Amino acid sequence: MNKLNLIETIMTDFSDRTYCVPVRYLWTDAFAVCNFFGLFMKTGEAKYKENALLLVNQVHHILGKHRKDDTRKGWISGLDEKEGGVHPTIGGLRIGKKNNERKTDEVFDERAEWEQDGQYFHYLTKWMHALNLATKITGDPKYNIWAIELAKMAYEKFTHTAFDGTKRMYWKMSIDLTYPLVASMGQHDALDGFVTYLELAKTASKNNINLNLNGQISSLFQMSQAMNMDSSDPLGIGGLLSSACSLSQLIVETKMANLSDMLLSLLASSLKGIDGFMQTDTLRYPANYRLAFRELGLSIGLHGVKKIQELIKNNNEYFKNYIALNSKLDDLKMYLSLCDIIENFWLNPENQKSNTWSEHLDINSVMLATSLDPDCFLSV
Repeated sequence: MNKLNLIETIMTDFSDRTYCVPVRYLWTDAFAVCNFFGLFMKTGEAKYKENALLLVNQVHHILGKHRKDDTRKGWISGLDEKEGGVHPTIGGLRIGKKNNERKTDEVFDERAEWEQDGQYFHYLTKWMHALNLATKITGDPKYNIWAIELAKMAYEKFTHTAFDGTKRMYWKMSIDLTYPLVASMGQHDALDGFVTYLELAKTASKNNINLNLNGQISSLFQMSQAMNMDSSDPLGIGGLLSSACSLSQLIVETKMANLSDMLLSLLASSLKGIDGFMQTDTLRYPANYRLAFRELGLSIGLHGVKKIQELIKNNNEYFKNYIALNSKLDDLKMYLSLCDIIENFWLNPENQKSNTWSEHLDINSVMLATSLDPDCFLSV
C-alpha cells in the first residue's frame, strides 16, 4: 500500500471512529483538519474537503461550548446560540480532556491536571493554523477571521505582567479563561504564537481583512526572545523544526529578512535537541516504553528541513546568514533517516498492539498520517 492509500485508510478509520461520538480533542483535530485538506489537494476528492469542514464545525460546537457535565451551558464566550455560531472561537476552545477542570477551591494535583480540561495556548495556535489553512483551501475568509478572533482572545487571557514588569504567559487556563490552572510559562508558547500570528496576519492582508495583530505579534516576539528554546523532548524538537519551516516561508512571503537570525537560532536549538535525544537511545526501546505521538512530532518537524533548504536556495536574498543556515541544515539532514525509522516502527502492526498505541489511538494515528505526508501541515 502506498503512502497516500495509507493516509486515506488512517483518516477514514479516524472519521468512522470519532464523528458519531460527541467528544473531540483539539490537538488531534487540528492535525486531522490539515490531513483532510492534504488529501483533498492530492486526490481532488471533494469528500476530504467536506470532512475537514465538518470537523471544524464539530470542534466549534463541542469544544467551543461548555461540557455536558458542567452546570454552565452554551458557548464558552457567553454569547447566545445564534451569535455564538457567528463567532464560535471568540471565547476560546476547550482542550477536550476526559475530566472536568479543576475549580479554584480544589487542591492542585500535577498528575490529575494532565487529565483535566481547560485551555492550552499551544493547542489554540494549532487550531488557528488549521483555520487559516481552511481559508487558503476554500477561499472563504471567515475561517481566517475566526482564527484571528481566537488569537486576540487567547493573547488577552493567557498573557500577564510578572512581578519584574516583564510580559509572561500562563501555560493552562480555565475553560472560561478567567483564572490560570497552571501558572508557569510554556517553553515554546510565545514562539508558537509569534509564528502563527504572523501567518494569520499574512492571510488577512491578502484577503483585505482589517483585523490587526501587530501589537500581539511584537509582544510575542519579545517574549520568545527571552526564552531558552533548547529541548531534548522529541515533540518539542519537532515543534521547533515545524516553527522554523513556517518562519522560513514567512520570511520569503513578507520579505522580513531580519527574522533570519531567529531562524538560525531555532535550527541550532533543534540540532542540539536531537543530539541530546539520540543519546537517550529511546528509539531502541520496545513499543510499550515509547509514545508514538511524541516521536511522530519529531518526524513531522524533520520533514520540513528539506523545504527550508529549498526556500533558502531559491530566495537567499532574504536570508542574510544563509551560509550559517545551510551549515545547520546540512547537519540536521544527517537525521532525516529518523523519519523512516519512526514511521516504519509505528506502522508495524505488532507495535500497534502496545498499550501506548491503543490508549492514545486517535492522536497517534492522526500524527502518523501527518508524518507520512506533512506538506499541508507544514505549509503557511
